[in-house]
Amino acid sequence: MKIAVFNWNGSCCLGLVDEANGVLSRFDVPHHVCEKAGVTALIGQEFPKVVEDCNLVDVQLLAPVPRPHRNVFCVGKNYHDHAKEFSRSGFDSSAAKGEVPEAPIVFSKVPQSVIGPGKPIRIDEKVSTAVDYEVELGVIIGRSGRNIRSEDALEHVWAYTIINDVTARDLQGIHSQWLIGKSQDTFCPMGPWVILRDELDLSDTGVRCFVNGECRQNSNTGLLIFDVPTIIAAISNGIELMPGDIIATGTPAGVGIGFKPPKYLVTGDKLRLEIDGIGTLENPVEAW
Repeated sequence: MKIAVFNWNGSCCLGLVDEANGVLSRFDVPHHVCEKAGVTALIGQEFPKVVEDCNLVDVQLLAPVPRPHRNVFCVGKNYHDHAKEFSRSGFDSSAAKGEVPEAPIVFSKVPQSVIGPGKPIRIDEKVSTAVDYEVELGVIIGRSGRNIRSEDALEHVWAYTIINDVTARDLQGIHSQWLIGKSQDTFCPMGPWVILRDELDLSDTGVRCFVNGECRQNSNTGLLIFDVPTIIAAISNGIELMPGDIIATGTPAGVGIGFKPPKYLVTGDKLRLEIDGIGTLENPVEAW
């Protein structure tokens, strides 16, 4: 089951996605609730009744969680091939500890960096000239927990989505940490919708990123260094995860910094991110 947040007749709405028939079935959810919580308004609730159907082509999709209630948790260097390419890039402050991390590397992106499908990733050349892309599986927590055991972790997951962990590599290097380079305005595209937990096979799900039609990243969630249960256990170690929390699980090789010379994003680029079973997230690149 897929659930989307969308703008319909000027109002924020929630609905079931019938991608095959191009239909969104709108739930009876108050617009102000949708604007505040997005899909997380449905966590722990029976689904509301459907009040009308909308054509998918007639709506503007929004980020499934338009404004997360706290920072998005992110995991760095979580595919073997990307860990190697990033460690050799000169921008990795953790490289001294080895190419492949011994435990999940966790950082965050501020909530205000989130944008939805079709919205532009904006590059401010006065701030950064080394903006990169990173396709990632996003996990939405549905049940609170602290010190969660890895064997119990998936019981705390509600749904999955696609996240583009856009990164200013030069800022990442200047500050020797990742928050500022990862949290620039518009640097967290999310969508196009969510799929509920039991409908995605984490052991074998394709993950891809295309820039202007060129396939740059092509991998599989089965190749994660630290799988989703391990990530949840690590983040919840002394930190209570709450319903609506979002975790970006890491990106595979093929990011711009891995090419020689690097292939950074520029104004006019078009990004298409795909995760099998979820869908396609597309965003253009524009200047400020």
